[in-house]
Amino acid sequence: MSFFKKMLASVGVGAAKVNTELHTPQVTPGGVISGIVYIEGGDVEQNVDRIYLTIKTHYIREHNDRKVNETAVVAKYLLTEGFILQPGAKLEKSFSFDLPENLPITLHRAEVWVETGLDISSAMDPSDRDRLHVVPTKDMNTVLDAIDLLGFKLREVTNDYAPKLGGNLPFVQEFEFVPTSKFRGYLDELEVLFYPMGDSLELLLQIDRRARGLGGIFSEAMGTDESFVRLHLYERHLARGAQSVAQGLEEVISKHL
Repeated sequence: MSFFKKMLASVGVGAAKVNTELHTPQVTPGGVISGIVYIEGGDVEQNVDRIYLTIKTHYIREHNDRKVNETAVVAKYLLTEGFILQPGAKLEKSFSFDLPENLPITLHRAEVWVETGLDISSAMDPSDRDRLHVVPTKDMNTVLDAIDLLGFKLREVTNDYAPKLGGNLPFVQEFEFVPTSKFRGYLDELEVLFYPMGDSLELLLQIDRRARGLGGIFSEAMGTDESFVRLHLYERHLARGAQSVAQGLEEVISKHL
């Protein structure tokens, strides 16, 4: 093969191509992602160091009083070790992997995608990008339904920089609700973080009280009008349904008004 074709392949012209077909475009945190990766050789023989799948998302980080979008790797999976890809060769690689329990939900502006990449020495690495639709788990839906029963409306879902709360991730996904009935006039907002833990679910609630009177105004100005509450819901609690969970949440929130 000519030197010229090798040089072109090194910058992506006539090089290998990769494409991923997802069998599970809609997934849940802790669920399974599966599909097939199609690899097509280019005009020249190329050494592929490995094939990998990476799940990524964006999160917001404040920097110099500006909000900037950063990219985070949520999970990375190795499909194959190194091999030689012959010119024009067509290969297929099936995969099935367990997803992390802290995979962000794709509500509002939150986005999650899968990147498939070939690591090729001394060349531009070909890649493919596919969006994932991540829906809440059954347990998360029970809690979301309970919050809805209490008259809260989902206002925003954001991935925010918080390495101390994010565990192995540099961010947390925050669900922000506003009261429309029972707690209207008492709360400005309710923020909820979900921490799935196998057969249970931990919640971190940020209860933002509305300023009432002079004391409330001073409290708001000093940032003491917010309460943080951790709540652990076990399988037996969640199995009772949204109405039962709503009663428990109402008792907790009422204690912090």
